[in-house]
Amino acid sequence: MPPDDTILVVEDEPKIAQLVGDYLAGNGFAWHHLAHGDTVIPWLGEQTPSLVLLDLMLPGTDGLTLCREIRARWPALPVIMLTARVEEVDRLLGLELGADDYICKPFSPREVVARIKAVLRRSRAQDAPVVENGLSLDDEGWRALADGHDLELTAVEFQLLRVMMQAPGRIFSRDQLMDHMYRDHRVVSERTVDSHIKKLRKKIAEVWPEREIIRSVYGVGYKYQPEE
Repeated sequence: MPPDDTILVVEDEPKIAQLVGDYLAGNGFAWHHLAHGDTVIPWLGEQTPSLVLLDLMLPGTDGLTLCREIRARWPALPVIMLTARVEEVDRLLGLELGADDYICKPFSPREVVARIKAVLRRSRAQDAPVVENGLSLDDEGWRALADGHDLELTAVEFQLLRVMMQAPGRIFSRDQLMDHMYRDHRVVSERTVDSHIKKLRKKIAEVWPEREIIRSVYGVGYKYQPEE
């Protein structure tokens, strides 16, 4: 791994944090440990790790709340969640909030390192120019091209499509999408998101009437689902 790969380990049990950190160091990673949830967002405001290893149960701000805020502020930052709570609802909630992976305690530190490497590989593939199945995004011109046809998206529609295309299959809640639509954090209703998604779908359908790449997830939000 490159020497600038730093993993932020957010874990309130020092022995677990140290064990994971030792394995990270042994695999060429730098790492930094935070034990309190309230310190995570301020630290991320000043540092840029390659990935966050985030425990669910933390003093102060809990892991799910932190995952939601990290995904809203730094959508490209990979997050792997750690938890001793194995209930299916917690697993699903963590992933729906935008976690890239989920590991249950007790775990092997070798498994954690392997998962980190896998998530980083996927993340870096997503950082490449966004081109998928005939759909490409031109960041400089804020244009989306479907088989070479300009979809003529608005700035908000382009941003919505780009955020979802960077994480194929990931479910974004309406609140998360609103954070990306309006950086000034203006207050808008969930129906505003639905309206923009509807217009985005319509523009895509004008070029690809048989393809549905923006999917609704009932009760949760939306996701970009490329064709198999």
